[in-house]
Amino acid sequence: MQIQINDMLRSYIDPLTEAEYTALERSILAEGCRDALVLWNDVLVDGHNRYSICQRHSIPFKVIQNESFHSMEDVMLWMIDNHLGRRSVSDFQRGVLALRKKDIMDARAAELAAKAAAEDASIAPPEPADEAAPTPAKVRTSREDIARAARLSSNTISQIEKIQKTAAPELVEAVRAGTISINAAATVASLPEAEQVAAVAGGKKLLQQAAKEIREQRAASRPPKEPKLGEDGTPAEPMSEVEQLRAEVAQLKDRVSKLRNENAELRERIAQLVDAS
Repeated sequence: MQIQINDMLRSYIDPLTEAEYTALERSILAEGCRDALVLWNDVLVDGHNRYSICQRHSIPFKVIQNESFHSMEDVMLWMIDNHLGRRSVSDFQRGVLALRKKDIMDARAAELAAKAAAEDASIAPPEPADEAAPTPAKVRTSREDIARAARLSSNTISQIEKIQKTAAPELVEAVRAGTISINAAATVASLPEAEQVAAVAGGKKLLQQAAKEIREQRAASRPPKEPKLGEDGTPAEPMSEVEQLRAEVAQLKDRVSKLRNENAELRERIAQLVDAS
């Protein structure tokens, strides 16, 4: 059998790092290819790295057919579940894979709902007055289900989703490389793209500083909590506490002003780093 390589499937999962690939090659050279390659007919689904190493060194390997695949979506879902079960996959990679699974499952649910609606219409055509009736809402995979599949919190899934939507490619790569945490990257992703790129160019320390200053600005801009009220609707705290709250508000405003100045200085440093590079 002539094994076919599908470029989309080969790049569907993040590639191994150079160190990981070298370790895999060393293992195969020493012990042979222990795990069989998984095929869908003649298309390689799992084992692209093992296949390339075996081909280069003329090392024999085994193949198995997965009979459960009926479409490319089935293949993708299997690849996702297979990698989600591996310990070496990072939190960010697991989140990305889980969100890909969500997209596939949502599309399938919408397709099944449309098919069911069409079948119902063919059995009992709608009355003329019902022709303009709205289409049924799409059934979507819950965020909790996605988080559970990825073994992450719902909040982390939301942060990864934000990174995918708003982060510059350089910032995404920094998360993949572990230069910045998911939490910090989601915060930095709120900056304009040019500032994200400049922060990444400044290295890990500058990224952390940018995330810290953004969080401090957000905290300073939050309004103070309203004082608790008693049963009669009057403040439960004595008036001295109210005065203290007013003083805290004034301090927060002063802090906001200082943070703005510090942020301006940070942007200048970022610009200088970009110019120097």
